[in-house]
Order: sequence, then C-alpha cells, then structure tokens
Amino acid sequence: MNFAAARPFGFPNSLHMPTTTNLRLKVCGMRQAQNILEVAGLEPDFLGFIFTPKSKRFVGEQLSGELLRSLPADVRKVGVFVDQSVAEIMQQVRRYGLDLVQLHGAEPPAQCAALRANEVGVIKAFAVADAVDFAALEPYVPHCDYFLFDAAGPQPGGNGTRFNWELLRRYELPVPYLLAGGIGPDVAAELARLDLPGLYGLDVNSGFETAPALKDVERLRGFFAELQV
Repeated sequence: MNFAAARPFGFPNSLHMPTTTNLRLKVCGMRQAQNILEVAGLEPDFLGFIFTPKSKRFVGEQLSGELLRSLPADVRKVGVFVDQSVAEIMQQVRRYGLDLVQLHGAEPPAQCAALRANEVGVIKAFAVADAVDFAALEPYVPHCDYFLFDAAGPQPGGNGTRFNWELLRRYELPVPYLLAGGIGPDVAAELARLDLPGLYGLDVNSGFETAPALKDVERLRGFFAELQV
C-alpha cells in the first residue's frame, strides 16, 4: 500500500516525532465557557469537544461557537463524534470552526476520506484490548492526519482506563498518534520515560476532572509542567 498520501493540512507525516518532553497535549471533554478559557490559557495543542449525545461530556447547547472562534489559532479545536454522518459532522465543523474531527466509532476509511475532502483534519480513534491489529489500520493511513489509541471498554471512549502501551512498540505506520485512556497526574513520570515509535501526543480527559466536563486547571498545570511541555 502507498502510505505517501498528501496531508493538505500541514500535519506531520513522519515517525520522527518530538521527544517525550515535547509531547503534544490534547485536553478533551469541556463545555463550560470559563473552564474552556482557563484550560486554553495553559496553551495545550488541542482542545476537544464531544458531540455525541450519549456522552456525559456532550456539549449540548452549552458550547459557544463565538467562544471557540475566539481561541488562539495555535490551539486546534477538535470535535469528537461516534458513528455520525458526514453531513452531521460538517454541520458542527462549520458552526464551531473546528480544525479537526475525531472519529471514535466504526467509521470506515471512506468516511475519513470524505471529511478530509471537506478540508477538515481527521483523527481516527481505535480501541485497544490485548493486541493491536496493525494491518487493520493500513486502509486508514492515506485518509487520517493522526490516529488515537484508547483502552477498550463499555463506552467508545472516556472509560478512564489504560491499555498496555508497550503493544505499540511494533508501530511502523507513518501516521503519528496520540495516547488516551487512564492518563492522570499519577502517570506523568512514567510518560516522561516513554519512548514509543510514532508517539505524537497525549489525550487527557477524566483523570483531570472535578466533575464530568469540568477540568481541574491546577492539576493540568502541574501535569504540563512535569512533562516539561
């Protein structure tokens, strides 16, 4: 398979990723305006907003499109969707000025391609249990800017558990990826020692909450500092 597909959004296309001390950080699952502004003030690389109604962190009608459009341009805004149509996803992309979409369901490569044809970046999430089927990821390679690996669980994401990160030691695909699942302040030292091929960043969510969709800014600040971001 040809893995050299164009990435028109200027995102990485190499396994020569930053060192752990330069891991990119994505904070996901917010909806309250003041909390969003406070987290954005920490200068994460990505902010994630959940658009699937079954999630406890569903944005509903609380999320302000005007607020999201006012955020710094270098904080990329990510909409998280689960098995939703291209039309529905693009409606939210335009409403909120999203830079990327994160697909957390069983979306096929064709849907990733259709979204990128609409000039939106794509993060495809995969649930990991006891193994990673790297061959199953290959059809997605030409159509995704990033992958995301999360722990398998009863929910498509946000289960708050982790998988064995060493399963990614054999990763050889050209798409950079983010780690998610069970990441909290207690694993900062372990992450600082982590050296995996293709690792681009971390996705944090429930491990830094005081309540669903409400992030503890000081805990995030300390975590960012410990990782020397």
